[in-house]
Amino acid sequence: MSPRTTAPEDAYTAEPYLPDRGGLPALREAAAGCRGCPLHRDATQTVFGEGTAKARVMLVGEQPGDQEDRQGKPFVGPAGKLLHRALAEAGIDPAETYVTNAVKHFKFTWDEPRKRRIHKAPTLREAAACGPWLAAELAAVEPELVVVLGATAGKALLGSSFRVTQVRGTVLEEEIHGHAERLVPTVHPSSVLRADDREAAYQGLVSDLEVAARLL
Repeated sequence: MSPRTTAPEDAYTAEPYLPDRGGLPALREAAAGCRGCPLHRDATQTVFGEGTAKARVMLVGEQPGDQEDRQGKPFVGPAGKLLHRALAEAGIDPAETYVTNAVKHFKFTWDEPRKRRIHKAPTLREAAACGPWLAAELAAVEPELVVVLGATAGKALLGSSFRVTQVRGTVLEEEIHGHAERLVPTVHPSSVLRADDREAAYQGLVSDLEVAARLL
């Protein structure tokens, strides 16, 4: 059998695409060409993390959405705007954070008749394929605190048994990709936008972020 019988994305790992050296700029440039899983086929572009390399707080979400995929930047859509407002209200300057996602390509389905792209949750395998990028971002930034936004991010960082409803607003200390990290899990801001009682859901998010702010 030929050693190259499958496409590179069928290996489900970003590891071969990571640069040997360089900080966040080198990582971002390399990630633009990542073919580590099939999600790159339909997405417009890789959406890498953004923010200061000296950020005290790293926020990790699920994946880019429609607006993020079009603009190439994380958290620029409605959920991102809500997150920035909640961070400021909780006492965390959004300009001093680093924001990224567990998965770097937008996964979606089309509604009928192909007028709108509908978010589709990434699988654990897809999140694991992107794991080397997230590990490299953590190593480059070395944040004091990681805020985990939602279930997909939590499972990518902490394993498949993670349940955001059980640990949101608490302080966890875990070894992540070989480094001791402090983490505060909370819901993804998109869930606030979908909530029946949006104001109560928003205040819950702010309350969790205030836990994070008190640690800094």
